[in-house]
Amino acid sequence: MRAPLVELFAALKETFDRLHMRWYVFGAQAAILYGSPRLTADVDITVDIAERPTAALIDALARSGFHPRVDTPIEFVERTRVLPLEHVASGIAVDVVLAGPGLEEVFFERRREVSIEDVGVPVASAEDIVIMKVLAGRAKDLDDVVAIVTANRRHLDTAHIRQTLHMLEEALDRRDLLAAFERALTQCARQPR
Repeated sequence: MRAPLVELFAALKETFDRLHMRWYVFGAQAAILYGSPRLTADVDITVDIAERPTAALIDALARSGFHPRVDTPIEFVERTRVLPLEHVASGIAVDVVLAGPGLEEVFFERRREVSIEDVGVPVASAEDIVIMKVLAGRAKDLDDVVAIVTANRRHLDTAHIRQTLHMLEEALDRRDLLAAFERALTQCARQPR
């Protein structure tokens, strides 16, 4: 018998494979996969629905055992681009983020498949999770950055991270992203290997 989280990933994979939709895991679950010692009970994913109506996505996920956590899911998605669900069989909360143009396209191109038990799950790259976490900027996200960099320091593409954070600083008129990443690198250097 599969663990509840594996059942959830299998249901997502089957649904998105059937619909021919690209998707990837990000957030705390991805951070855990890349070495952050996090406790979390929810799953964050991004999905590219292209030109499909949101109602078709909601219906397909309902047939796969996912129930909306809001009363008016279509209106909620139109307002926030997030579809909050619960996987009924496991009771695990899932936030489905609808992909937009730009940076998320880069994240789709760089995602990699991770085998979780017998399920191949697309996950944003370690570098892209670091970028997302630096952008979020909360203390727990920056702790995740340190843990991910520490666990993956031998093969992490820090040049890609710096380049993307620099681009985001320019686009968002911010000057704190690269500095936050450099502080995380300094903390990593102090960690035992």
